[in-house]
Amino acid sequence: MNPTVNFAGTSIDTNKDPMGRSEQAISSFSDAVIYWFRQNFGKIILLIVVAVCAALISKIVAAAMRRALERTNLPSASIFVNIVRALIWIFAAATVLQPVFGINPSTVVAALGVSGLALSFGLKDTIANIVGGFGLMVSKVVQPGDIITIQGTTGTVRDVTWRHTIVIDRTGNQLLIPNSILNTTALEKITEAGEAATTVPFTLRGDAEIAKSSHSIAQVVAHATRNMAMPSNPPIVQFQGFTPYGIKGQVVMFAKQGVIAADMQDAATRALAGQDYLVQEAELQSGKGVDQANRLL
Repeated sequence: MNPTVNFAGTSIDTNKDPMGRSEQAISSFSDAVIYWFRQNFGKIILLIVVAVCAALISKIVAAAMRRALERTNLPSASIFVNIVRALIWIFAAATVLQPVFGINPSTVVAALGVSGLALSFGLKDTIANIVGGFGLMVSKVVQPGDIITIQGTTGTVRDVTWRHTIVIDRTGNQLLIPNSILNTTALEKITEAGEAATTVPFTLRGDAEIAKSSHSIAQVVAHATRNMAMPSNPPIVQFQGFTPYGIKGQVVMFAKQGVIAADMQDAATRALAGQDYLVQEAELQSGKGVDQANRLL
């Protein structure tokens, strides 16, 4: 008796040519796939329609919310938009559970209620970041565009997402700070000029005319950093005390957005090098600074 194999209701003789068996197997598989599609065609169409509608509604609502937030006093952060988008997709999923997958939505809600305690322990950090970010936005502690300093890091807040607050420092590096940390750590909000300030120290000769030298330093530095400085904030010359070698001071500069403070300090230092009213390091090493100190004393 020839052995036979039943596949999808079709009897295949294993003693026949292998090519014939392969063709019959492929034909049977194709018939099964076509039958499944015929049986579930309506469910597939419903699933596709609901997914497309949810995607379109989510996109339209997100764009409308961003425009609305820009016209109000509320901060324009993606966390608000993401919450609404998540609610839209949850509603869409609940719509297709019963007709497409045969799952009662109330059963899913009950299951989530039972497992909610375990999930809360496993996702406690994520939940803390979401709640923290929402609290930061509603209370307006941190908003996009604010300049903050936290744990020695200074930068501009770009956005507040589900988990992180995105901060961009002056060098262009992107810092991702968990929202829960911002809620539990002291931070400092500073002005644009305060964040942009950088200094170059100097020592003025004891016998130099302070007013004239101060004006010259400001002009030299302003010219050297004209393409780096904030237009509304010219350099400021400050004197801080006396040393055995002369009068201690510093020039305060304000770098515009995108300029690295070290580059501005380099340009100012190069411009001030060699000025006859300043005490240079070479003079101190050669002993001229000591003679100047003796005259002061």
